[in-house]
Amino acid sequence: MGDDKTHEGLSLETIRAAAERIEGQVVRTPTRHSRTLSEITGANIWLKFENLQFTASYKERGALNALLQLDPADAKRGVIAASAGNHSQGLSYHGTRQDIPVTIVMPKSTPTIKIRQTEMVGGKVELFGETFDEAYAHARELERERGLTFVHPFDDPQVASGQGTVALEMLEDAPELDMLAIPIGGGGLSSGMGTAAKALRPEIEVIGVEAQLYPALYNTLNGTDLPIGGDSIAEGIAVKEPGHFTREVLRDLLDDLLLVDEGHIESAIALLLTIEKTVAEGAGASGLAAVLQHREKFAGRNVGIPLCGGNIDTRLLANVLLRDLARSGRYARLRIMLIDRPGALYQVMKLFAERNVNIIEVIHHRVFTSLPAKDSMTDIECEARDAEQLDALVASLREAGYSVSRVEIDQRTD
Repeated sequence: MGDDKTHEGLSLETIRAAAERIEGQVVRTPTRHSRTLSEITGANIWLKFENLQFTASYKERGALNALLQLDPADAKRGVIAASAGNHSQGLSYHGTRQDIPVTIVMPKSTPTIKIRQTEMVGGKVELFGETFDEAYAHARELERERGLTFVHPFDDPQVASGQGTVALEMLEDAPELDMLAIPIGGGGLSSGMGTAAKALRPEIEVIGVEAQLYPALYNTLNGTDLPIGGDSIAEGIAVKEPGHFTREVLRDLLDDLLLVDEGHIESAIALLLTIEKTVAEGAGASGLAAVLQHREKFAGRNVGIPLCGGNIDTRLLANVLLRDLARSGRYARLRIMLIDRPGALYQVMKLFAERNVNIIEVIHHRVFTSLPAKDSMTDIECEARDAEQLDALVASLREAGYSVSRVEIDQRTD
């Protein structure tokens, strides 16, 4: 990996042409240095805020570049795609702007919010099948039946050229960058960005990042057979098979390919919100997650990270933030064994008050437990100033004779 080769339809020239073509029609998002994230990670971090696009994703760039190169007759008939994510919104938004009819085929299981978001920006959604593969196959059938043009979300040199404009802007705004950490799903963003970056600066290192649950390209390039599947928070890069075109591009371009676990992705989302005050979806935060999980790889380097999307369900985001508080020791669920009689809980509450720890919720377990009938197991969710304050509370409870344990969450990142 790491050799600079030219692939048909994707080059610095096609990326520069795409930049001229889409100029003024997508947001030229800022690239900013993060002093705090740099201090936390030990690397010099620059962030590219692609979550500030109108549809909150870089996908607009490639979709628009492909749309602007359509033959007028093809444009009049319309385009079609299979997508339940950011590609559907980017294609629908810019297709509608260009008076090009856009049809998006989604699986029947697609959440209503994603259907509504696509329809709000002008796309016509058709639901088919239970899986993405079934929806994709149906979209290709409709392409032939209706004479539509299929716009692939990543496995297309025109789309990848549009995505490569992200790197042109990053390197113009932060010429000191010597490493890029790019999330990889199908490979469109990394192919385009990597092609531009290597052409402009051959010595720059291009590091791909995949979710550990979906190591599709990792398996392809390394000849491994790691399991693929699971409910990843980084659904934007949860791809079972990389593109045929993009995998060959990335075989030549990537200097390394790293896997990141769910806990570090969650932590990256939380850090971006609390420190940078910006919302990133799981895929969009995966570049930062790689720097958090593989610190030695990035230590002391000037690292550019595209925040490639910001479309995350608000309830999921709230859950991620609470889990991050739990990992940091500021939020906890304490399991305390009590004798089930009047005043027992009151005595425990006094200890919480003495330690100035706030109680969020109290849950009693009396029936579904192996404890004696006169005992109860009580879970108390609470928040404190820091981990030390919680530790002091637990010590006080144990000194008072209570049996106390912490209900831990999985995917710890410490």
